[in-house]
Amino acid sequence: MKVYAAVLLALLASASSFAPMVAPRASTSLFDGKANAIRDRITTVKNTKKITMAMKLVAAAKVRKAQDAVLQTRPFSETLQSVFGGLINRLGVEAADLPLLQEREVKKVTLVVISGDRGLCGSYNSYMIKKAQKRYDELVSKGIDVEMVMVGKKANVYFQRREFPIKEFYECGQKPTAAEATKISDSLLSKYLSGETDSVELLYTRFISLIASTPSARTLLPLKATSLASEGDEIFQLTTQAGDFSVEKTELGASPPTEFPADMIFEQDPVQILNAILPLYLNGQILRTLQESVASELAARMQSMQSASDNAGELATKLSLQYNRARQAAVTQELLEIVSGASAIEG
Repeated sequence: MKVYAAVLLALLASASSFAPMVAPRASTSLFDGKANAIRDRITTVKNTKKITMAMKLVAAAKVRKAQDAVLQTRPFSETLQSVFGGLINRLGVEAADLPLLQEREVKKVTLVVISGDRGLCGSYNSYMIKKAQKRYDELVSKGIDVEMVMVGKKANVYFQRREFPIKEFYECGQKPTAAEATKISDSLLSKYLSGETDSVELLYTRFISLIASTPSARTLLPLKATSLASEGDEIFQLTTQAGDFSVEKTELGASPPTEFPADMIFEQDPVQILNAILPLYLNGQILRTLQESVASELAARMQSMQSASDNAGELATKLSLQYNRARQAAVTQELLEIVSGASAIEG
């Protein structure tokens, strides 16, 4: 029995010496570290998507408020334009002598550039900056003196760093008011009537749709009687279709001019009435362009946040696929190690 026990112990010792040692599963620990990093990134991307979707909804709510503000000012604008057209027809050639309607040789131009105060709105600000710089270069190449009035921080910062001739700066909030428009129009009127500038050009972003807007330019001063009396308008309304946002555009014709009887006697001279109406009209036009620029900025922000949300969703899907593949590879590796170990023991 003693001999048998000794032989058995020797066999066990030799078997243990030739048995493969079980190595620590480094692949599992490596996978755990990689998996944690991927999981953290997936969580971050999903949280970012929630933020961008919330920002899109906030922008949509502000677009609707901007629409309401435009609709509230329409009755006054329509009445003003109707009275203006009637007075122009009544005065005829005499209206051409009004200071704001008189054209003169252009030696100096004031460029009014409307941009946004904040970013995260796609190419809204960059397109306006390019438009303004191009127009500035065109005027300078013709030998015309140019000064700039900035409405909005983004364009102001850009041109200020490059030492452009900026004379005034106004902030452009998300809710333009008549008081803000009056402040701008009073300054421009003072410059024009005093002869400090010969022409005022307004650069703003014209709203076309939720996915399209274009930088536009228009001559604000001097005013033209024919274009003022026949100018139409558009109304944009934000709606929801099939669970998504869309914009309905309504074309509005010009308000018909008020017909004043030939024997009507005005308490004031019609020329004086027109001189009082023209600044109000100018103020209304500036307010309208401010509101349209804000609507364009908010629409651009909506689209930018929608694109960011879509990209975040795609990235989260790719990361989840990457995580599942890595996990599958780790499980496969562990199974191979187990099978190899079992085969070595059996062999």
